[in-house]
Amino acid sequence: MTEAEIAPRPPTAGEREAYCAVERQLAILLRRAKAFSAGMGRKVHPELDPGAYGLLVRIDQSSPMRSSDLAAYLRVGRATISRQLKVLEELGLISRSPDPEDGRAHLLALTPEGSRRLDDARSAREGQLRTLLAAWPEEDVRLLARMLERFNMLTEGMHP
Repeated sequence: MTEAEIAPRPPTAGEREAYCAVERQLAILLRRAKAFSAGMGRKVHPELDPGAYGLLVRIDQSSPMRSSDLAAYLRVGRATISRQLKVLEELGLISRSPDPEDGRAHLLALTPEGSRRLDDARSAREGQLRTLLAAWPEEDVRLLARMLERFNMLTEGMHP
């Protein structure tokens, strides 16, 4: 193949407009999602750091899990995750237990209190989403979920 055959063609005006619209809408969504997540974190515990809600959700989805696996999933350093987990543990939201496969490592899990608080926050979040999307037909809500899942799958391996 020649270089001309491999080189991407310039986008058409319509394509450029479409991708610019996606970029604008994603910027709005991400900004609002960050604020939404911070609010959800405060529902779990008033002293919770805005980013900690996502940690609790991931621990709940994957527990028991090692802190190193959580750090890798979130693409943050071990020192960063260690500081964040220490706060969650001090608030009584997570517990650490020795990893039977590696005596140097610990496994993370939500405490019963952490589970209860996370469930309460999730119920509140679901209520907010139901209110926001109340006028949408169920099929549109399902389509939104499928499209978000599809997009998230594309971005799973991306690095900032």
